[in-house]
Amino acid sequence: ISESINLQMDQQQLRSVVSSLENTLAQQIFWVSSNKPINLSWFSTFPEQAVAEFQSFKLNWSNENLLTGAKKSYPVLIALVLFSSILIWQRKKFDKQFDKLSADINKLNKDTQLHTPLALGIVFLKTLPLSCIVLAIGYWLINSFNVQQEFIWSFTWQFAVFWLMFEWSYRLMSDNGVAVNHFKIPLERVQQNRKRLLRLSLPMLPIILLSAYGINNPLLLVGDVIGQLVTIISLFFISLCALPFCREMWQEKGNHVVRTVVITLLTFSPLLLMGLVIFGYYYTALRLANRWIDSLYLLMLWFIAYHASLRGLTVAARRLAYRRALERRQAMLKEKKEGDDNTLEPIQEPPMDMEQINQQSLRLTTMILFIIFASSFYGIWSDFITIFTYLDGITLWHYNLPTELGNVVKAVTVADLLLSFAIMAISWFMIRNLPGLLEVLILSRIKLQQGASYAITTILTYIIIAIGTIVSLGILGVAWEKLQWLAAALTVGLGFGLQEIFANFVSGIIILFERPVRIGDTVTIGSYSGTVSRIRIRATTVTDFDRKEVIIPNKAFVTERLINWTLSDTVTRIIIQVGVAYGSDLDKVKTILMKAAKDNPKVMTEPEPVVLFTEFGASTLNHELRFYVRTLGDRNTAIDEVNRAIDKLCNENDINIAFNQLEVYLHNKQGEEVQEIKKGPLDGSTPEANTPFN
Repeated sequence: ISESINLQMDQQQLRSVVSSLENTLAQQIFWVSSNKPINLSWFSTFPEQAVAEFQSFKLNWSNENLLTGAKKSYPVLIALVLFSSILIWQRKKFDKQFDKLSADINKLNKDTQLHTPLALGIVFLKTLPLSCIVLAIGYWLINSFNVQQEFIWSFTWQFAVFWLMFEWSYRLMSDNGVAVNHFKIPLERVQQNRKRLLRLSLPMLPIILLSAYGINNPLLLVGDVIGQLVTIISLFFISLCALPFCREMWQEKGNHVVRTVVITLLTFSPLLLMGLVIFGYYYTALRLANRWIDSLYLLMLWFIAYHASLRGLTVAARRLAYRRALERRQAMLKEKKEGDDNTLEPIQEPPMDMEQINQQSLRLTTMILFIIFASSFYGIWSDFITIFTYLDGITLWHYNLPTELGNVVKAVTVADLLLSFAIMAISWFMIRNLPGLLEVLILSRIKLQQGASYAITTILTYIIIAIGTIVSLGILGVAWEKLQWLAAALTVGLGFGLQEIFANFVSGIIILFERPVRIGDTVTIGSYSGTVSRIRIRATTVTDFDRKEVIIPNKAFVTERLINWTLSDTVTRIIIQVGVAYGSDLDKVKTILMKAAKDNPKVMTEPEPVVLFTEFGASTLNHELRFYVRTLGDRNTAIDEVNRAIDKLCNENDINIAFNQLEVYLHNKQGEEVQEIKKGPLDGSTPEANTPFN
C-alpha cells in the first residue's frame, strides 16, 4: 500500500511536470519557423515539391474499411440521421411558427420579448440538419481509417461549426428574416451584407482544411508547399472580403470603440498571417488562423446577441410606457367616476424618463455582453496572450493570510492590481446604469408603493459599492479582519470629527427604509415647501414651487418637524375666512358661502363643505368656509375660484364684505379739533369711496 501511494504521488507530479512542459512548448513553438521562407528558390522548386507532396498523401480507402466503420458507428449515425430527418420533416411547421411570430411584431398586445429568441431558435433548428449529417460522416470516417483520425474528426467538427454559423447568419439575413423584421435593419443593407457574407465564406474553407491538417500533423508541414500557396491566396481573399464590413463600421456613427477595434483587427490580421507564412512561420500562421476563425464566429454571435438584447429592451420599454399610460388613464377615470370631471392627475412618483431608461439599460446590457464575450475572446486567444503570465510574476508586496494552519504569506501582483481596478470600474458602471435596467426588467412588472422603486435601487447601489470595495481590497490583501478594525476606527472618527455628515448618512438610510418622505412627495420643512426630487447619501433635494432646488440635509427630515402633504392621502382642507358687516343677514351669508363651494367642481362633496360663524370681530362678523380638495394641484385654483364666486355672490345679494374701520382725529397745538379723517366703510359704501385722507 505504501509503495502504491508513493507511486500515485510520483505519477501526479509527473503529470504536472509534463503538463507544464507541454504548455511551455506550446507557447514557444509558435515563434519557431516551421518552413523555409518563400523566395525565388522556393518558386523554382515549387512544381517538383508539389508533385511529391501530392503523391505522398494517401488514405487507406477501401469499401471494406467503410463497411467496418459503419458497423462500429451505426448507433451514432442512426441517431444523427434520424434527428436531422425529424428537423427536415418539421420545416413547414417551423415556417408557420416563424411567420406567426413575424406577424406579431410591433403589435403591442401580442409582441413580447420572447418572440426574437424563438425566431432565432427556429432558424437555428432549420440550419442544424446538414451540420448533424456532416458530423455523422466524420464519425463514420474516423471509425473507418486507422490513420489521420484526429485530422478527419477535427476537420469535420470545424466544417460543421462553419456551416452552422454561416448558414444560420445567412438565413437570418433573408428578405423576411429576423434581421429585417426583428432587428429593424434596412433591407438594402441586409441584402448587401448577405452577399458579402457569402463571398467571405468561400476562401475560409481551405483555411479550415489546412489548419485542421497542420495542427494535427505539425511535422508534415515542412514540405507542404501546396498548403503554403493556398493559405496565402485564401488569407488575401479573406481580408479583401472582410474589408467592406470594416469600411462600413468606420463610416457608421455611434459605434462602440471596442467593437470597431475588434473588427479592424479581424479585417487586417489575415495580412499579418500572410507575412508569417512568407517568412516561414507556417505552423504559427495556421494556429493563429484557426483562432481567427473562432473569433469571427464569436463576433457573429455578438452581433446577434446585441441586436436581440436591444430588441428585448425596446419591447420592454414600449410595454412600460403603455402601462404607465394605462395607469394614468385609469386614475383619471376613477376621478371622473367620483364626480370630478375636471380633476388633474393625482401626484405620483415621477417616473424615470423613457430615454434615460433606454440609455441606462442599453449601456448595462452592452457591458454584460462585453464581459461575456471578452471572457470568451480571451479563452480563444489565451494560449497566445502571455502578458498576463508576466504580470502575474511581478510582485508588488506581500501580506499574511490567516488560515487554519497559521499565517500564510501571499503575494500581490500587478495582475491582482489590474483585477482590483477592473472590479471597481464594473461596480461604478453598474451603479450608474442599474436603475434603468431594474425599471425595465423587474420593477415595471410588480406593483410597488410610491417611492419603493427608488428606495430599492438606492439600497442596491449602496450594496454594490460595499461589495465592490470589499472584494477589491480583498484582492489587494486587505482581509476582512483588517477591515473590521478599519471600520471601527472610521466609526469613532466619524462620530467625533464628521458627526454631521455621518448623521446625515444614517438619516438617509432611515428615510429610505422608514420612508417618511418619498420621491414625488410634497413636503414642508421649516420655511421650505416643495416636491422631493432626489434622496442622496448626505442630503435630499426639494424642488420648490419656483422651480428652485433646495438642498436639505437628511438629518432635518428625521429630527425636525416635517409636514408631508402626500404621505398617505392627497386630500387636504382649505379654510377661507370671510368677514361681513354688522347687520348682515347671516342665513343668507351661509347660503352664499355654501353655494360658492358646492358649485366648484374641485371641491369634494364628501366630506362636504362647512360654513361656521366663528366670532364677533371689531368691525366684522367673521365666518369660515371649510372644504376639501383631492390633490395639492387643486388648492390654489380652488381658492381663487371660490373667492371670486364669493365676491360675485355677495355683490349680487347686497352682502357687504367689511374690513377693519378706523377713525383718526387731528388737533392743532391749542388742542382744537381741526379735521376728522375717516377710514373704512363707515356709511356702508364701498371701500374705494372712503379714500384715506379724503
